[in-house]
Amino acid sequence: MPEQLGRAEEKKGDWLKIELFAPEETIDALSNFLTEIGAQGAFQESPDPQSANGVPEPSAGETLKAFLPFDVRLEQRLSALQTYLDSVAEIFPELEKPDFRTEIIRDPDWGEAWKKYFKPLRASRNIVIKPTWEPFAPTGGDIVIEIDPGMAFGTGQHPSTRMCLEAIEEILLRDRTFEKWNVLDVGTGTGILGIAAAKLDAQRVLCTDIDGKVVEIARENVLLNRVEDRVEVVNRDIAALAGPFHLIAANLTANLLVKLRPQLVRLTGPGGYLVLSGIVEQNKPDIETCFPGDSFSLCRLITEKEWVCYVLKKEGTLP
Repeated sequence: MPEQLGRAEEKKGDWLKIELFAPEETIDALSNFLTEIGAQGAFQESPDPQSANGVPEPSAGETLKAFLPFDVRLEQRLSALQTYLDSVAEIFPELEKPDFRTEIIRDPDWGEAWKKYFKPLRASRNIVIKPTWEPFAPTGGDIVIEIDPGMAFGTGQHPSTRMCLEAIEEILLRDRTFEKWNVLDVGTGTGILGIAAAKLDAQRVLCTDIDGKVVEIARENVLLNRVEDRVEVVNRDIAALAGPFHLIAANLTANLLVKLRPQLVRLTGPGGYLVLSGIVEQNKPDIETCFPGDSFSLCRLITEKEWVCYVLKKEGTLP
């Protein structure tokens, strides 16, 4: 169980380290949840227990390590995590219940130390995600996206982001329906999806997020990748946007996608694509009840482990 922290106050340079122990089957969902509540630098470790004769024994579980900013929202985040772990235990009663412990990190330089876990990653056939501090030599048709994630979500490490990138790449490289693609990235995070669309020759890309700090990070990444002539990042709810868009990418959660359905449907133009990600297998019925049928047909279903990504196409053509 986590140690008692008392009431958290904002302390610059302080972090709360979370070490979470869980069955392998639940690790991806838990990693995603930690990211959603604001964890930075979450990474997975597999224990390597040794038997008496020095031969590794089968592992009963995995360890997740993540770091939360020590701010006024810390207690709320920890409470949400405990509630989520209780829910996971109810859903999978046959598995060992996940548990975690915490440690306060008082190293003012630690905020940079987690970067050693973020390396260049080939996220799709042509797209390579490269942290700004790591070298990488592109070859052939590589499209390199430089990312400094800061406190934002979206480094290409998570299946939901990789599947989105794969979908965007396939659409923009193969479909010649539109001469000048108009793209919307909903809940942009680091801006990675919008930047990818621009590097795949989309003419105009609008990235939106309701978190002002995230918007600042995304704008910095847009400048890093020199696509500011085509990519705009705004701190705005999509209800205030006017369409239509030829391609909309929304890497959120199933609940948010269902909530935003009317706006996503409204903003997708005839003949346009809607890419929905951030969905776990058990939430597929929620998405399939809401989206196909609103003049949308399913073009492709991308899966990775228990994560799914829908590529939908709206009927009709733009005038």
